[in-house]
Amino acid sequence: METNTILLIVGGIILGLIIGYFVAKSLEKSNASKIIKNAKKDALSIIKEANHEGESIKKDKILQAKERFIELKSEHEKVILSRDKKMAEVEKRTRDKESQISSELSKHKKLNSEIESKIKDYEYRLEHLEKRKSEVDKLHKSQIQQLEVISGLSAEDAKEQLVESLKGEAKNDAMAYVQDKMEEAKLTAQQEAKKIIINTIQRVGTEEAVDNCVSVFNIESDDIKGRIIGREGRNIRAIEAATGVEIIVDDTPEAIILSCFDSVRREIARLSLHKLVTDGRIHPARIEEVVKKTHKQIEQEIIEVGKRTVIDLGIHGLHPELIKMVGRMKYRSSYGQNLLQHSREVAKLCGIMAAELGINPKLAKRAGLLHDIGKVPDAETDMETPHAILGMQWAEKYGEKDEVCNAIGAHHDEIEMKSLLSPVVQVCDAISGARPGARRQVLDSYIQRLKDLEDIAFGFNGVKKAYAIQAGRELRVIVESEKVSDDKAANLSFEISQKIQTDMTYPGQVKVTVIRETRAVNIAK
Repeated sequence: METNTILLIVGGIILGLIIGYFVAKSLEKSNASKIIKNAKKDALSIIKEANHEGESIKKDKILQAKERFIELKSEHEKVILSRDKKMAEVEKRTRDKESQISSELSKHKKLNSEIESKIKDYEYRLEHLEKRKSEVDKLHKSQIQQLEVISGLSAEDAKEQLVESLKGEAKNDAMAYVQDKMEEAKLTAQQEAKKIIINTIQRVGTEEAVDNCVSVFNIESDDIKGRIIGREGRNIRAIEAATGVEIIVDDTPEAIILSCFDSVRREIARLSLHKLVTDGRIHPARIEEVVKKTHKQIEQEIIEVGKRTVIDLGIHGLHPELIKMVGRMKYRSSYGQNLLQHSREVAKLCGIMAAELGINPKLAKRAGLLHDIGKVPDAETDMETPHAILGMQWAEKYGEKDEVCNAIGAHHDEIEMKSLLSPVVQVCDAISGARPGARRQVLDSYIQRLKDLEDIAFGFNGVKKAYAIQAGRELRVIVESEKVSDDKAANLSFEISQKIQTDMTYPGQVKVTVIRETRAVNIAK
């Protein structure tokens, strides 16, 4: 019973499953058919929409193609129109040229015809002239024959007499003309010469001359004076021996005086002192080393100055030794006038004046620059030879032209002038040296006045030393303390001032200072 029941249940379950499977299958088929129908409907709608869109796109593209075609057509028409226009212009120009050429051809034809007619006319005139000439010649010969018969002279004799008479008249007229011109030249020569000189001076900018017998070496403090003097004066003696310059160390604040007639030595001493003071090491061995280096430096600077001067004046081909002499002029003076500045000035004046007179200005500048090289002596120079002759000898030695050498030697009339360049150099030298302020020739009288001041002081008893200082504005007198007391020192100052006032002529005032110094010296052993 129970098994039957189980079987029945199992059989029912199986049957239910089978029925369910078939039911599910039928449901799936019905759903699939529905989906297929819906898909077909959707596909048809999509196809319709696609066809519709394709038609609209096709219409748009056709419209765009038509518009592009229209644009291309208009552009093509424009190009064709421009070409047609250019062709028309070219045709017009060719027609114009053709018409112009045809008109010119017609003109040429007319000219040719006119020329031919003129040629024929000229030929006719020439024939007529030749006939007239032959007739005139015959008539002339007949007249000459008649004149010869009347005068009893042949044609040649008459011609000679006429020429002689014309020569005499021309000679007289020429002599009268020359005489008039000579008198006119005498009247205007001086005026023209002054005009040339004034124009030359006006075109040259001059500089004031500076003369130096001493140089001042400035120091920062008076303590350096002791270091320069050295122990027992060793350093100052070494500097003086190495440079040949006298070094004056007095109570002038922050200054040392360098005294020497040779400005090159003075400059070497000044630069050497500057290097020694800057370095701080001041002793005899160091002094000799620095002076040697400074000497070489000055020699090189002399060459550079000569080269710059020659370049500034536009002078070429000058011998190196002459360039060196030109550079040494910087450290020379003549009557208080710097020699290089004077020579540069003379060179410029010579160039301008030579140009005014129609002489070679470059050669004139050369002679003007070198005219005073004889004033730059060296160790082998004969001091008795005049500087103009010495300069001429040096110029000849170093290959200068004869005109330049003669101008150098003749500018003080030691030799005869042989070219127009020589008087030009002489005149320009005089202009440069004689103008106001160029040369201060009161130096000798100034030095003499200082010596006279000192001599007046030495004329009184008890005076040991006397120094004229501050350009002669003060006389400092040192007396012997054993011979002159304090009261007598005051009287001595008054007496010296009165003596100066009565015996001397001087500008301004002279201060007389009498110094009486008493020293007490003892030695500790």
